[in-house]
Amino acid sequence: MPALENNVLAQNPSKTAQVALKVFFNIMNEWNVRNQDQITLLGKPGSTTFYNWKKGQVSSLSVDTMERISYIMGIYKALGILFPTREQADAWIKKPNSHFNNESALAYMLKGSMMHLNDMRRYLDAQRG
Repeated sequence: MPALENNVLAQNPSKTAQVALKVFFNIMNEWNVRNQDQITLLGKPGSTTFYNWKKGQVSSLSVDTMERISYIMGIYKALGILFPTREQADAWIKKPNSHFNNESALAYMLKGSMMHLNDMRRYLDAQRG
């Protein structure tokens, strides 16, 4: 992350974490992603931590978690650009995709590695042109 972004995040880590998680959980609701899968996408925080986050109880997030949320936000945005309706964009995430060995985008991302989120983001960006 560029130094300026790090500085902005450091100024109010609690507010930054709250906003990032709110956006993440809103996307997860639109995609109808199960809690256990949300935990995987966030990098496997403990259950208590995860449910506290869902209630808005967070003081800060690790760089890893922030990067994961950033990838999810980028994927969500790219889908919104690629598809004419939000319904189509949100449905795509669970449809089989030949580029990912007929797995859905969600199944591919749920392999848990940051690289899988990065791959999905790069794939969608390439589709956008």
